[in-house]
Amino acid sequence: MPRLFGTDGVRGLANGEIITADLALGLAQAAAFVLTRGRHADQLRAEGKRPRAVLARDPRVSGEFISAAVAAGLASSGIDVLDAGVIPTPAAAFLVADVEADFGVMVSASHNPAADNGIKFFAIGGTKLPDEVEDRIERALEGPKMTPTGGGVGRIRRFADAEDRYVVHLIGTLDTRLDGLHVVIDAANGAAAGVSPEAFALAGAKVTVIGAEPDGLNINDGVGSTHLDGLRAKVLAEGADLGIAHDGDADRCLAVDAAGRVVDGDQMMAILAVSLKRRGLLARDTLVATVMSNLGLRRAMAEHGIRLLETQVGDRYVLEELDAKELSLGGEQSGHIIFRDQATTGDGILTGLQLAAEMARTGRTLAQLAEIMTVFPQVLVNVPGVDRHGLEADAGVADAVRAAEAQLGGTGRVLLRPSGTEPLVRVMVEAADQEVAAAIAEQLASVVRDRLTITA
Repeated sequence: MPRLFGTDGVRGLANGEIITADLALGLAQAAAFVLTRGRHADQLRAEGKRPRAVLARDPRVSGEFISAAVAAGLASSGIDVLDAGVIPTPAAAFLVADVEADFGVMVSASHNPAADNGIKFFAIGGTKLPDEVEDRIERALEGPKMTPTGGGVGRIRRFADAEDRYVVHLIGTLDTRLDGLHVVIDAANGAAAGVSPEAFALAGAKVTVIGAEPDGLNINDGVGSTHLDGLRAKVLAEGADLGIAHDGDADRCLAVDAAGRVVDGDQMMAILAVSLKRRGLLARDTLVATVMSNLGLRRAMAEHGIRLLETQVGDRYVLEELDAKELSLGGEQSGHIIFRDQATTGDGILTGLQLAAEMARTGRTLAQLAEIMTVFPQVLVNVPGVDRHGLEADAGVADAVRAAEAQLGGTGRVLLRPSGTEPLVRVMVEAADQEVAAAIAEQLASVVRDRLTITA
């Protein structure tokens, strides 16, 4: 049976085969069983207290019944629920740590369409769960549940000042104001619709907002970090200094400069890493990125004396490396950027604020700051219907990769990566020339098809 948890919680079509009210209830009960069986929870119960969990969601309509089912599952397991309502994923993570809750639950499908939804968990301290803990929760779905009665059942209460606590935290991360900057924010009709404009305005920026009218059905619909045309047009029309685009749950962002050019996660990481190093705040002068980050990022970091560590794709793996090596900055090309000294997960609002602060601090435009990194053309080809498990062992594929690397010399990079969930291999090629990258990517994709196609 396929693993229920993906790279970022459980996700699928809401009220479809996976994300149902029954599953939400069961997952909450299983999580309560797994995540409150330590010394801390035992001590609470010995003192006549109950463990607490923060619950939040993005504004998609299915989040209403899913979060209600989660709350029921938690309360029926003897967990007090602090219901924060609609707030960003990084806000939920922050609040778990801020109120010293025992764990947290976020109901969101991030950048997915409105019809989808998902459930993700945060451990004590607001960190994402490691794979082995998610596996224990999945196994616990079929196991015994905690079924207290009387005064042992949990209470569900509104977390009234959740948003205010998070905004105060965001403003507290800044060492400079944003006065004089004009920022356009695309909130993706998602969880950032209220928080992000408020935070930027309180920091001193002039704020213009689009995509901030969530109705439960329009989240990510032609707006947000996966649909940048509207943001680019608004930045140009307003003569703004920059644009910030969030995804539905605001755990990431992409930026647009004053000329409408996109600044992606790799470019933002380059700007922010160099800024932190200059100010003595980049731990061990090291940045953490994934294997999908652009070759240009690697070169820029080398030029500025910054070591780059790589992880597999997924911000959770970036976070694990940050924690293991006691580092301060890492992220993904998609705009999931983690400031480990201020957050436990990717935070698109925090990232946008810090990027704007670097503009204010240096007096430079975003386009000037982005010149720190040359973006190499990157071509990605998905090859479906192949044996992803046989990729590493196939000698023919290995020979083709070596030949491609020899052809590129030191001017490019090749990466073949199996999907974690389906019979698919991703072929990524970077080169100084777009046509060269595309040609080599197609050559490698053809080899993968010929060698690894699954036959009936």
